[in-house]
Amino acid sequence: MRAVRFHDHGDPDVLVLDEIEPPEPDHGDVRVTVRAAAVNPVDTYFRTGEYEPPELPMIPGTDLAGVVDSVGDGVSEISEGDRVFATGLGSDRLGTYAEQVTVPADRLAHLPADVSFEIGAAAGVVVGTSWRALVDYAALEPTETCLIHGANGGVGHVAVQLAATIGARVIGTARPPYHDQLESLGATTVLDYTRDDLAEAVDHAPDVILETRADENLQFDADVAATGARVICIGNATEHAELTAIGAAKSKDVCYQFMTLFNAPDLSAILDRTASLLERGAVVPAIARRYDLDEAAEAQRAVMEESLLGKIVLVP
Repeated sequence: MRAVRFHDHGDPDVLVLDEIEPPEPDHGDVRVTVRAAAVNPVDTYFRTGEYEPPELPMIPGTDLAGVVDSVGDGVSEISEGDRVFATGLGSDRLGTYAEQVTVPADRLAHLPADVSFEIGAAAGVVVGTSWRALVDYAALEPTETCLIHGANGGVGHVAVQLAATIGARVIGTARPPYHDQLESLGATTVLDYTRDDLAEAVDHAPDVILETRADENLQFDADVAATGARVICIGNATEHAELTAIGAAKSKDVCYQFMTLFNAPDLSAILDRTASLLERGAVVPAIARRYDLDEAAEAQRAVMEESLLGKIVLVP
């Protein structure tokens, strides 16, 4: 089978398309014929060596959707021929940029019949992260205001939809070309994050803030937040983050929560919930671009260097 691998750390050019033997499912695993695999920023961190991969050569990739090809011992809820989607790969085991992948049964769920493989592949990280952030951690209420930084991003544009579904007032930040589309997804107001008066332009103090650049915005969040606000931090571009004037956060009882999807105690439950949201159309990840497997290097460059609305997927 074909699989994208990196044999050493480096820039996207270290990604090569290799011909390797298909994997065999171990106890508790299923083998999936991949119909689509999402490209996430975290995939690039293992390639560069910022995160340590479990082995070299390494197949990157966190999310996939496809059809079950083989079922290992100890698996009872999944059968050959089932349409499934999965997340949580590519960190402690080989990832999803391949024609076939073995997946632990507790990291996948059935993909609803009316949901495409590309949408299923795009959903894992972004819908799961949005739910954990806004529902599990922030407990966002229908009457509240939610500020979403980077609203056009993978998580951001799904979080806009989820917050709007909950009934919250949604303020997003994004570049102007994406404002109309984000409003169509449910944002009440979309602001250009480069404007000098951004803090003044946030006309409703947010009760919940979804923070995708904690290394830049912690003080901004404290300054604009409502009393008792919950700031859920899901991303950063550097390891450094600080509050320069902590008084604003203290006086408002602002709570900062840093989180990741992948320490969730039950990924399968999150995926089942994601499947329900997809089936109802409550959230629909947008597909920004599609690439072939042999274009994985270009796809990883795009996910890190370009501003897009939605997700990038590989289609084997």
